[in-house]
Amino acid sequence: MRVVVALGGNALLRRGEPLTADAQRANIRAAAPGLRAVSAEHQLVLSHGNGPQVGLLAAQSTAYSESAPYPLDVLGAQTEGMIGYLLEQELRGALPPTVPLATLLTMVEVDPEDPAFADPTKFIGAILGAQEARRLAAQTGWEFRPDGTHWRRVVPSPEPRRIREIRPIRWLLDRDVVVICAGGGGIPTLPGNGTDAAVGVEAVVDKDLTSELLARAVDADLLVMATDVDGVYTDWGTPRQRRLVRVCPADLNGLPVAAGSMGPKVRAAVRFVEHTGNRAVIGALRDVAALVAGDAGTQVVPEKALVREEQR
Repeated sequence: MRVVVALGGNALLRRGEPLTADAQRANIRAAAPGLRAVSAEHQLVLSHGNGPQVGLLAAQSTAYSESAPYPLDVLGAQTEGMIGYLLEQELRGALPPTVPLATLLTMVEVDPEDPAFADPTKFIGAILGAQEARRLAAQTGWEFRPDGTHWRRVVPSPEPRRIREIRPIRWLLDRDVVVICAGGGGIPTLPGNGTDAAVGVEAVVDKDLTSELLARAVDADLLVMATDVDGVYTDWGTPRQRRLVRVCPADLNGLPVAAGSMGPKVRAAVRFVEHTGNRAVIGALRDVAALVAGDAGTQVVPEKALVREEQR
């Protein structure tokens, strides 16, 4: 199978962990054996989130008073290189030396009229206390919203429309390269005036929605969204919470989920299954091999597949 695995930014850097290279290396190293097992049996494409990382770089850029903070598209490009480098380092030690790896800088086109620009919902950066969030908001003009018991910066997250580098991505896959691409949902760009030029925009494209677009564009058989929880739950955070094990898109439509975290994963899974008739799964990064095998996480399959199983 050709498998796209979307590594969540909060899986590579868990909540409450220090935003350090060592913490990210440790999490990637822990996931490497599972990714090796997947690549031994299947063709592997990796995308990744960048919410904590791009927010950290944005906060660091405010410390340099000689210029305005770097725009998010430039910071997104930085995170693609940084996280791709860490992934390649750790995977190189886990994969056989004959398996080629490549990280590809990836731009993703968005619509300038996307309503997301008027309603920022995507969390980026470190968790903060209310006082620090108010201070940064006053200093930078950034918007902050509650994330659980803490506060985090929110930015627009427009829908991905086109992956600009899809041709070189397919070229590499056709030569059995493990490709790391579309990091952080891709570098957000707008179409140029009557040309194919890319114009950066202040936003973050959702990694899961871009990964779904990527999975369809490369004819993937399976889309895996690996995060820091073991699946999709009903009544999340209550004593009645229950993990959904095997569902069809209709079971997920209308399910109340957080717009800035699990919501895009559910939307991406539903979209991929409905468009392709193939399988998608949401679950914990530590279980990635079992997610691919169908033995863990929330498995999303076409309705006809569930009907056949019930008839057995």
